[in-house]
Amino acid sequence: MNKRYSILSIVAVAAVTGILFGSTYSNTQAAGNAMGVTPETIDKVTPATIDSVTANEVQKMGGLEFRMFGASAIPLDQVAALQAAGRTVHKVTLTAESVDLPIPGGKMYHAMTYDGQVPGPTIRVTQGDVIEVTLNVPSSELTGHSLDMHASAMGALPYFGPVMPGHSNTYAFVANYPGAFKYHCEGVGVIGMDQHVLSGMYGMVIVDPLNGYHKLLIQRTATVDGKVVLNNTLVDPAAYEYVLEYNQLYLNADGSYNQPAMFLHNTTWTVVNGKPFGYDPVVTKVWNNAPDAHDKAAPIIVPVGKHVRLFVLNQGNMPVFFHIVGGQMDRVTQGNVVQAMGTQSWLIGGSQDAIIDVVFDEPGAYVAVNHDYAAIFTGAATVMLAQDNMAPNPSDAVAPPSSLPDTSIPQQTFVHCECTNERAAQLANMTGQ
Repeated sequence: MNKRYSILSIVAVAAVTGILFGSTYSNTQAAGNAMGVTPETIDKVTPATIDSVTANEVQKMGGLEFRMFGASAIPLDQVAALQAAGRTVHKVTLTAESVDLPIPGGKMYHAMTYDGQVPGPTIRVTQGDVIEVTLNVPSSELTGHSLDMHASAMGALPYFGPVMPGHSNTYAFVANYPGAFKYHCEGVGVIGMDQHVLSGMYGMVIVDPLNGYHKLLIQRTATVDGKVVLNNTLVDPAAYEYVLEYNQLYLNADGSYNQPAMFLHNTTWTVVNGKPFGYDPVVTKVWNNAPDAHDKAAPIIVPVGKHVRLFVLNQGNMPVFFHIVGGQMDRVTQGNVVQAMGTQSWLIGGSQDAIIDVVFDEPGAYVAVNHDYAAIFTGAATVMLAQDNMAPNPSDAVAPPSSLPDTSIPQQTFVHCECTNERAAQLANMTGQ
């Protein structure tokens, strides 16, 4: 929903509806002012307390009143005022660029990208921050592009409309909800959107919860005096963080986009962070003859016994049945609400995310997969080596650090990306590698 109303307004509607249909109200279970109903207390609210509170509030305000709050879209001339009032503003510029990028077998495919890389740069903000984003489309592009930010709640037009070659578009919004959100190209007025997205024009916006991440409850068992008991441990929110973005490639023999194959879900490659088998140097070895160092496959290194946080986002055309071979997920969160604990797999639909928290108890090799067998054998296999001593990790798998304290544990990286040589050089300069 793009329109949001205060809790007071919503419950006022409920009260008026109840009056019209002859409901009665009781003060015996009044829970206090309706504005005090929060996500933390909502599970304690009963129909009776809602009735009582809303009846009183409707009487106080003399009738029904709708009020918008927390609007997402921000006029550009108001960004500075919001910054002066205390909001952090992130100014992001993305440039559309059509390039050829490598796939296994020494071939290339015709990619469409943001900033010469697939996925586009990961953007990280805190809930309540303002994102002012500009899309540049160089005159050298043969088609227009666009930018749809799922972290926003604003009208598709004019904000997500086509930007033709030689032009740019800027808009701003407040990131009101936490999560790992998709951004992508909508083609030119939705025409060609499938080609643009499935050719590489997508990325992630991580919106950290304003009050930070919750501690992680780790549940194991132990034996005490001959009895099996629960051994619960709370782990600090600070974590080693990684990004995994799933998508598909549908290609003709010459590397061009194959729309009929897409309609049939006939995948050429399943990609994680832009590459098929990009984190699998052991089993498939499809990148042994990679043209450049940043193309070679490399495993992800995770620590044993430490908090690991995975931002998993399904950018593609097929479901992701996320599973870690040899491991279990200690917690699955969506929108800062815990969805599951101790689960073996998690279904992530198209354009949906999940934040997965894991503690690896034993050293060894684990493999994060999309547990669709067709996806596993076309590229969705990510080798994760759990070991005592950390080592540098592929840069495209490591999330940008959060600005919130006690959230992101720093990691060393090396340049690894589905990107142009020019972009790889830029990334090396940015990180001092």
